[in-house]
Amino acid sequence: MIYVQTHLEDFIENLYKKISIYSPQQLNFQDIADSLNILVDYADVTSRCYEQDDILMIVLNENLSFAEQWQDFAHELCHLLRHSGNQRKIPPAFRTLQEWQANSFALHFCIPTFMLEKLELTDHKQAAIAIIAQTFGVEYGFAEERLERWLLQRAMVYYG
Repeated sequence: MIYVQTHLEDFIENLYKKISIYSPQQLNFQDIADSLNILVDYADVTSRCYEQDDILMIVLNENLSFAEQWQDFAHELCHLLRHSGNQRKIPPAFRTLQEWQANSFALHFCIPTFMLEKLELTDHKQAAIAIIAQTFGVEYGFAEERLERWLLQRAMVYYG
């Protein structure tokens, strides 16, 4: 059987190719923000995003590690690209859904399927997670969750 990418995976791959990003070495959130005309700022606050008068902005917590900022950038980018409105004004269940979507987006944006598939990974799970974390500049736990989801998707193709 052949694996067919999800709509999210297609969206992310198309977005990256639109801004000429094809490899993990090109994944730099400031460059991505510049390509998408998004301002990035840093402050001692919880990471967040704003959209006002056609200006898109992501404010990242300045106290986070670079990996955490990269992950937060992807999370907030989802809100800008795929959600609309003010989260403070929507029902809690809908806010929960949007947060789940943004977390899923971040996993796929920081570690895109079309790049992950090209990696030579070992059968030793911890080593594979370390390779992913280092290659994509994310935290170990983040890489572990992405690997688990990717393996589950592959298993569904073969056993589903």
